Amino acid sequence: MTIDKKLLEIIACPICKGKVLLDKENQELICKLDRVAFPVRNHIPVMLENEARDMTLEEVEKWHS
Repeated sequence: MTIDKKLLEIIACPICKGKVLLDKENQELICKLDRVAFPVRNHIPVMLENEARDMTLEEVEKWHS
C-alpha cells in the first residue's frame, strides 16, 4: 500500500485536526492524540469518525515509542 507523501503531509485527523501516521502493515492511518485508526481502502483513506476504530493500549504504546 502506498499513499502519496504530499497527501500524508496535508491530511489531518477529522477529530482533533492533528497529524496522522501511516501504518502500512495494517493499512490504516493512526492518530496518536485520539488513539484511533482510520482504514485505508483501495488506497483511499477513509477519514470518517464513525469508521475509525479505537486502538488497544499495546498499539498506542507502540506508536508512542
